[in-house]
Amino acid sequence: MEVEKMDENEWKYHGEGNQSLVVSHCQRCVVLRFLKSPPNQNKTSEEILHHLQNIVDFGKHVMKQFFGEKYVHHGEIIQLPLDFIRQLCLKIQPERPECRCDKDMDTLSGYAMCLPNLTRPQSYRLAEHRPILCIEIKPKCGFIPFSSHVSQEIKHKVCRYCMHQHLKVANGKWKRPSKYCPLDLFSGNKQRMHFALKSLLHEAQNNLKIFKNGELIYGCKDDQDCISDWNELARHLKPFFFPSNGLVSGPHCTRTIVKELIQVITMTLLSSTDTCRAGDMKTVPVSQGRSYCEASAFNKELIRNGKHKLESSGLPRGCLLYKTLQAQMLDMLDIEGLYPLYSRVEQYLEEFPEERSTLQIDGPYNEAFYEKLLDLSTEDDGTVGFALTKVQQYRIAMTAKDCSIMIALSPCLQDECSEQRSVVLASKSRFTFSVSVLDLDLKPYESIPHQYKLDGEIVNYYLKNVQAKDDPVMSNLFKENEDCTLVLHKV
Repeated sequence: MEVEKMDENEWKYHGEGNQSLVVSHCQRCVVLRFLKSPPNQNKTSEEILHHLQNIVDFGKHVMKQFFGEKYVHHGEIIQLPLDFIRQLCLKIQPERPECRCDKDMDTLSGYAMCLPNLTRPQSYRLAEHRPILCIEIKPKCGFIPFSSHVSQEIKHKVCRYCMHQHLKVANGKWKRPSKYCPLDLFSGNKQRMHFALKSLLHEAQNNLKIFKNGELIYGCKDDQDCISDWNELARHLKPFFFPSNGLVSGPHCTRTIVKELIQVITMTLLSSTDTCRAGDMKTVPVSQGRSYCEASAFNKELIRNGKHKLESSGLPRGCLLYKTLQAQMLDMLDIEGLYPLYSRVEQYLEEFPEERSTLQIDGPYNEAFYEKLLDLSTEDDGTVGFALTKVQQYRIAMTAKDCSIMIALSPCLQDECSEQRSVVLASKSRFTFSVSVLDLDLKPYESIPHQYKLDGEIVNYYLKNVQAKDDPVMSNLFKENEDCTLVLHKV
């Protein structure tokens, strides 16, 4: 790609995370990703290049082993003219959310990552006039901790996401808690998945975004700026799902179109578009964890209706949700069981700081790094080697818990659909689609103490402010099914 021959005006702000900023090209299906840093803390060009190379290598040698070849796009590093980068930075700066402007885009090293634009289908080249719809979902953690190291029983009943919602609302991050529960989405049960996706559409937060031809039409631009008008969304989606315009307008139309969208998303999430086996990793038995969350709005509705059994159909082994869940479940010890092992590694590094590179804590993320992840034993032999393996597995799990799934859809006619293309059918239309995963940067080793502290804050807030209020209500719902035993004592 000859970036130096492109006018910077053809690039636009696409979004950013804590460590990087992304711009996409208006005509070509590519994005550029630049690292960010706090003001006056610019890294050297060599450090930037090393950081970017670590990201590429991690995606190529590690995450592709978990998710499969077609789902992971690790990109490549390119060098750009500095004048081009500076002009680009000036262009996109006014579009950045104020909350993100505390860090500056790297304009000095000249290095960036070039990646495919995942808001477009990846399997084949589309005609430029073809409309494209893309749904980005950040599913979060899809299982309940099954570790014996968990100290609070509530963690075996209520998922991390549902508990964290209440703390986020209390801290002002969101206005109200979402009814979305990741365990419903990961259940494989279509009724539960539909409920989860509908809940995401009601309260998208930063867990769902919808793009039309690369432009954000639904979701959050930042923590508070949410686009959440269902009628406006239906207006955008109507040409995709009802191209003949045979549906009347009004609330019924909106509900019908949203229902069609949810059905298509569900079918694509359950599809298997990558036939290759994802590495040599032995799977963690999903049965080890509870298949439902007691705080799920779907679960509570069942109980109110006198039903006490949540069906979990299970995920097809080849679908991306299944592979994501397997990677997440490398967190076999929970942060409570992991933190003492992290402390063991830290103590070892204090005594032998020169060993940090040998232990590959900061890379290189190569085949040898991946091979060390294959040991799923949980019996602690007291060694630093065991502790480090569990720490690295936890980092992989945290990465999988925070990744995003991109579903790109484009309408196609019946005679255009070939066996080489993945196709999903709606009531009045059909789509070619691709499913990809992104946001796969390895979570920092140094973030583990923060995760340990945050876990305690989430659980303590939930126990004190939520469960204490919910318990009397829930216990009354269960009371009629409880067995009563009369115990007689001698007087």
